[in-house]
Amino acid sequence: MNEAIHFIRQKIITLLTGAITVDSSQVPVYNKVPQNASEPFIKVYSVDTEEIDENQTSFNVICTTRIDVVTSFVGDTGGELQANQIASSIVNIIRTRSSGYFDLSANNFNVYTSTIDKIRYLEDVDQDKTFYKAIITLENRVQKTS
Repeated sequence: MNEAIHFIRQKIITLLTGAITVDSSQVPVYNKVPQNASEPFIKVYSVDTEEIDENQTSFNVICTTRIDVVTSFVGDTGGELQANQIASSIVNIIRTRSSGYFDLSANNFNVYTSTIDKIRYLEDVDQDKTFYKAIITLENRVQKTS
């Protein structure tokens, strides 16, 4: 199987870096979140690659990538709205149709569909903070071109 998911992840990170702001501050985008990171932040990671349309002439896969938005507030000072707003901004950047699919031609791949499978929202409370998360699942169908 030919692997394209890391190229997709890099395209997402490039698109989002510097493009999302909260209160005039850029929201950092990570592939791996550093221990000293503070919220809000965005994490982009690979989930899986599944081969589809097995035939003699081409290799086609579905690459699933997730984009996590993590926000937090002390006590009851904030809420889910900030996670919703950041997720909305991300979706406005990455949602596209055929004219704007990720260009992976330099890597010998062709993205021929791109869909947001779902956005899931979670709340998690620890002793100091309440965390709000938006988990965006993005699916790209990709064909190996050579």
